[in-house]
Order: sequence, then structure tokens, then C-alpha cells
Amino acid sequence: MKSNISILWILAVFCLVLSGVYTFWNIVDEAHGRVEWVGTVALVLSAILSGFIAFYLRLVYRKQGGELPEDNVAANIDDADPELGHFSPWSWWPFALVGGASVVIIGLAVGQEGNFWLSWFGVPLVVVSLVGWVYEYYRGRFAH
Repeated sequence: MKSNISILWILAVFCLVLSGVYTFWNIVDEAHGRVEWVGTVALVLSAILSGFIAFYLRLVYRKQGGELPEDNVAANIDDADPELGHFSPWSWWPFALVGGASVVIIGLAVGQEGNFWLSWFGVPLVVVSLVGWVYEYYRGRFAH
């Protein structure tokens, strides 16, 4: 985690310096002669985002009270927490949810002047898929 924090701080400083160079270059350039705001703002926001993530990781590192097993060279693989969550590899509900969400998004994107009738067919698919995915372990063969 220490290396991640260092890399993110270096990236934040790099983006901040690069935004200054980018702005100066646009002002000096004869073709522009003015500030090109899109690139400048994007580089400044990238620096801020990298700084936020580095700051958050530093707080987490300080609160946990020591190094992670991933940072320790002498650590074994079993030293880390092996339980990352419960995932169902046989579930078909995510595919149904993506299909329903795709129909809703296509209906919103294609519909003009309030004519997004296709979305009304996708909303029930999304609701049924969400309920099915949430409650798949409460019914059927895999019920608890």
C-alpha cells in the first residue's frame, strides 16, 4: 500500500506540473495565444483525483496500524484474508439485468420528444432481474 500511495502522489504532482506547462504552452503558441480550458481543467482535476485517492489510502494505512501482507516481502500467501465475498458462478440473473438495463438505456437514448416507450418494456425486466438476483438463495435448490 505504501508503494500505491507514493505512485499516486507522484502522479498528482506530475499532472499538476503538466497542467502548468500545458497552459503556458498554449499561451505562448502563436496559433492559440490563449488558455485552452478543457485540457487545463482535465489535468488539474486528474491531479486532484490522484491526490484524493493517495490521501485516502494514507488514512487507511495509518488506521490499520501496520503493513499489509502484500507489502511484506517475507509474508506467505495465506497471511492475507482469503475470504473476499460470496459469488455465484452459476447465476444467470446478471445477464437478465444487463439486458433489461440495455433496453431502458436504448429507449431513453433513442426516444425523441418524450417518445421513449421502449423504456417501459425494460423497467419490468430490470425489477424482476433485481428481485431474482437478490432472492436467488432463498428459494429453489440453493435455498438456505
